[in-house]
Amino acid sequence: MTRLDISPQAMRDVEPTIDDDRPAESYVNVSENERMISGLAGAALTIFGISRRSIPGLLLAGLGGSLIYRAASGHCHAYEALGIDTAHPHDADGAAPEEYFQRGIHVVQAFTINRLPDELYQYWRKLENLPSILSYLESVSVIDEKRSHWVAKGPLDMKWEWDAEIINDEPNRLIAWRSLGNADVDNAGSVTFTEAPAGRGTEVKVVIDYIPTGGRFGQIIAKVLGRDPAAEVREGLRDFKRFMETGEKPTISGQPRGTCDGSGEQ
Repeated sequence: MTRLDISPQAMRDVEPTIDDDRPAESYVNVSENERMISGLAGAALTIFGISRRSIPGLLLAGLGGSLIYRAASGHCHAYEALGIDTAHPHDADGAAPEEYFQRGIHVVQAFTINRLPDELYQYWRKLENLPSILSYLESVSVIDEKRSHWVAKGPLDMKWEWDAEIINDEPNRLIAWRSLGNADVDNAGSVTFTEAPAGRGTEVKVVIDYIPTGGRFGQIIAKVLGRDPAAEVREGLRDFKRFMETGEKPTISGQPRGTCDGSGEQ
C-alpha cells in the first residue's frame, strides 16, 4: 500500500498559487472581518440546508461549505479573478471608484420635509447629529473641519469603524463625504437639499455607496440578520422628517414600523 505523504513540505508542493512571483502570503485575499462573517454564514447555511433534507437544501449546504472554505483559507476565487485583495489594503485614500462599481452597493432614498433647506442642512452638517438620523451609526466624532471618525453597528454585534472626509460642501445645498484608507467598510455618500415645488418644503435625498464586508453575499447575510442599509436609511429619513417637522425625538420604543407616515412618502 502506498503511503500518503501529508508532511508540511508535501502540502506546500501542492498548494495552489496565483503567481510564482507573488509572495506566498498574498494568496490570502480576504480580510479578517470578511472571513469571520463568511465562516458564521457558512455554518448557518450548512446546518439549515442539511436540515431541509431536500435538493435546494443540499445546494444551500454546498454554498455554506464554500463559505466555510473561504473563511478557513482566506482566499476568494472571485476576488482573484477581479484582482481584488481586501486582506492587504494599500490605498491610504480608500477604495478606488472602480471598486465601488465592481462590488459596491448603491442606496438612494429621498423624503420631502416641510422645512427650509438651510435648517435641514445645518442639522445634518453637525455630524454628531447623524446617529440620531441613521440608526446603524453608533457615533460620529469630528476630528477637524473636514475629517471625522465613524463607528457603525454591524451584524452579530460587530462594530465597524472608519475615518471619513468631506469632499464637497455647498452650504444649504449639498454635503458629500467618503471613507479614508483602512476603513472596516469602504463607503461614500452625499445628501442634497432641494426646494420642493409649490413651496412644499425641501426634498432631502441621500445617496450612499458602500462595499459590504463579505462582498455582495455579505449584503444578503446582513439582510437575513436584519441589517438592510436601504431600509435603515429610509427609516432614518422618516425619523428626520418627524423630528424636523414636529420636534419629536426619533424613537422605536413601543412604536410599530409602518410603510407610510401619512405624508405619502414611502
